[in-house]
Parts: sequence; structure tokens; C-alpha cells
Amino acid sequence: MTNRLKAMFAYFQNSVPFRLVPAAVTTACLVVMLLLPVPDGLTLKAWTLLAIFLTTILAIILKVMPIGVMAMMAMTIVALTQVTSISSKGAIADALSSLANPLIWLIVVAILISRGLKKTGLGKRMGLLFISVLGRRTIGIGYGLTVCELILAPFTPSNTARGGGIVHPIMKSIATAFDSDPAKGTERKMGTYLSLVNMHANTITSGMFITATAPNPLVVDYVARVTNQSFYLSWTTWALCMVLPGLVCLLLMPLLISLLSPPEVKATPGAIEYARTELREMGPVSASEKVMVGTFALLLLLWANVPAMIFGPAFTLDPTVVAFVGLFVLVITGTIDWDDVLSEKSAWDTLIWFGALVMMAEQLNKTGVIGWFSDMLKNGIASAGMGWEWAATLLVLLFVFSHYFFASTTAHISAMMLAFLAVGVALVPPQYVVPFLLMMVAGSTIMMTLTHYATGTSPIIFGSGYVSLGTWWRVGFIMCVVELSIYGTVGVMWWKLLGFW
Repeated sequence: MTNRLKAMFAYFQNSVPFRLVPAAVTTACLVVMLLLPVPDGLTLKAWTLLAIFLTTILAIILKVMPIGVMAMMAMTIVALTQVTSISSKGAIADALSSLANPLIWLIVVAILISRGLKKTGLGKRMGLLFISVLGRRTIGIGYGLTVCELILAPFTPSNTARGGGIVHPIMKSIATAFDSDPAKGTERKMGTYLSLVNMHANTITSGMFITATAPNPLVVDYVARVTNQSFYLSWTTWALCMVLPGLVCLLLMPLLISLLSPPEVKATPGAIEYARTELREMGPVSASEKVMVGTFALLLLLWANVPAMIFGPAFTLDPTVVAFVGLFVLVITGTIDWDDVLSEKSAWDTLIWFGALVMMAEQLNKTGVIGWFSDMLKNGIASAGMGWEWAATLLVLLFVFSHYFFASTTAHISAMMLAFLAVGVALVPPQYVVPFLLMMVAGSTIMMTLTHYATGTSPIIFGSGYVSLGTWWRVGFIMCVVELSIYGTVGVMWWKLLGFW
């Protein structure tokens, strides 16, 4: 009998598209939550919805199945249980409602546009160009990688694709050219330093633009909700608020990491020749690369509302409309083709999982779950007798450093941010609400510095073997504190100058 059970377990483990043990843990958590008494202040349907939501987040963290599959399952369960409606027809309409959200489509289309960076080779060329100019010293190479990240960030909402798929291969090839190889035990020559710069440039730039990482539109949605749409972060507003503190972070980061994890090789005159050789092999700038550059320029002009500034508000375009214009230009010029659009799995995967998480967050708000949790958190802080300044600081720090328990930025933001924002808005005086909200926005990407599993880019860079676990966590913690301090000083003063408080 035991052998049969073992054989059955082995069969299912090799055949089914999910991990059995994490799936069993997740299912058990759902069952336990549903069997518990409904807490005071919640209806049965609201408690069931919360159980489905938390189980989905747990399944994402434990990686039971791909996040898109888990999201689709969550939508199916919401529809079947009818926790948002009195009929299955109404419930499925609720479950699918967020698939029409323009912010989600902004990210989807931006991912499709960013495919052109890799297809045309423009991303690689940009990185090599900066190395050819700044590569006389290792720290100069670090700044070259940083500038490359900054330029690519507005157009690549997958920070994993940008930092792990475009910049990291350039970084590895440079380190290898200088015989910095983990297999030889020479990773500290320059590879450790460049890997850390690669990672931290990726996290900083992810917070500078709405379109720099996939969860950012979710943050926009939450901020708008807790302020009843009175404070809405458009693409331009987000970039304007984050540009100065972000640039300060980018300016200091390569220098600070050179102190925290100094490279053994300081001077690298060969890097310039290496980059120039690679550029010569790539040949002259192709027509498709020129179209990409022109499209990026067009997107920036339209996202920044330049036509509206010149010709009046009638020429204001929604950021999602602008993204579709950019995609259309790339398709009709042949820079990318329809097969590229159809085969960009990450874009369509994002549409599903993002839509499900946004939908559940909206329904949790409608059913009163967010208000219920916010009241508990607010009452706990109030009973501690804290002033609002310390309460706001505690909320930001709790939110950021709880990321040690998450392997997904999206899961973390989905699970905690809306409630934390709601508590902050209730506790902070109205004239200081906006800087609190912007600190939370900044923290939603700064937290990606902490661990080697914090975001999709982390395991790619960590997996190359250049950075030890201890070094990664030590540098990550210090950089997190430094960046929070920069946003809490330079950022707050900048937002004051802009008139946001």
C-alpha cells in the first residue's frame, strides 16, 4: 500500500502542472480560513473573498503554478462562489471587469513595444555606447550601466527584461573579458561590483516612471482610491515627482557600492576597446533601430503632454492611447511584426494576473475588507499613543521591510499596500498626506533591493554567481536605508517645491 501511494505521488509530481506540496499547503490554508468564524465587521461573502485573495497571494509566493494560472484560477473561484454578486453572470462580469482597465493595457502595450529593443539590438548598442565613453575605470563602467538602465526604463515595464535580459548580458561579457569569473574564483575583480550596480540601478529606475516596472500602475490605482481620485499620479506627475530623488540615488549608488563592495580592478582601459569592437561588429545603426529611437522620442513627447502644453488641453492624450500609437508605429513600419506581438508571452501573462489582482483589490474595497483591516491597524497605532509623524514613518518602514517575506513585488503590493495607504490617509493631517503617499510609492520599488528573491531581476543576477548571499543582503539593506533617506529628505523637499504639500 505504501509503495502504491509513493508511486501515485511520484506520478502526480511528474505529471501535474503544479507543485504538490505548496498546492496542498495553499489548499489547507483556504479550507482553514473558510472554516474559521467570520470576524466581526465582515459579511460571510467578504470573508470568503478575503480567503480567496490571501490564498492566491500565498500560492504566488510559494510558486504553486505560474502567476497567470493562479490569477485565472482566482477569477474562476470568484465567479463560482459568487462572492461579489447574487448570480454567476454578475460574478463573472466582476471577475473580468479589470481586463478593460487602461492602466493594465498601458503596461501590456509597453511590454510589446520593449520587444523591439531586443529584436533590433538597440538596447545592446546603447549599453555598449555608454561603456565606450565611460569605461576607463570600473566605476565608470558602473555609471555606464546605470545610464543605460535610466534611458531604457520608461519603455520597458518588465524590470526583469531590462535588468536581466538587456543590461546583465552586457555586464557579464565585460566582466568575463577582464577574467572576472565565479568559476575561477575571480568574481571580485569587477564582476561582484558590476552585478550589484546592475541590480541597484534596476530597482532605482523602476521607481522613476510608471512604465518602468509592471506593478506601478497598481500603485497608481491604490493611491487614487484612498484619496477618492483627488490625487492621481499620471505618467508625467509620477516622473516629475521621482526624477530628482531618483537621479540623486543613481548618482550616489555606483560610488557607494564601490565602498561597500570595492572591485579589485580599478582601471579598465580595455573596456573601451572591447565596447568599440562589439559596436563595429554590430555595424552601423540600422533603419529599424532608427525607427525605435524615433518611436521612443514620440512616446516621451506625448507622455509628457508636450502637444497639450503648446496647442492647448484639447491635444491631451491618455498614456494608454499614446502607448497604442507607439505600438502601431512599430508594427506598420515592420520594426516588429504581428507574430512578435502574439508571441510576447509576458505581455499577455501580465494582462491576466494583473487584471485578477486589480479586480480582487477593487472587490475587497467594495465589500469593506480594506476598511475593516485599516481600522484595526489604525486602532492599534492609536492605542500605542504615537504621534502622526512616527505613525507615518512606521507604516512606510513596515511596508518596505516586510518585503523580506515576499518573493514577488506584485504579491506584496497587492496584499498590503492599499490597507497601509488607507491607514496613513486616516492618521496623517490632510496637508501632509501627499508626501506620505509619495514615500509609500517610492518604498514600493526601493524594497526590491533587499533580497536575492525580491523581484524577477534578482535571481537572474544572483544566479550568475558573482555576488555571495551575505554581500547581497548586506549591500541591499544599506542601499534600502540610504534610498529611503534620500527620498525622505531630497524627495520631500522637492515635492514641497513642486507644491504638492
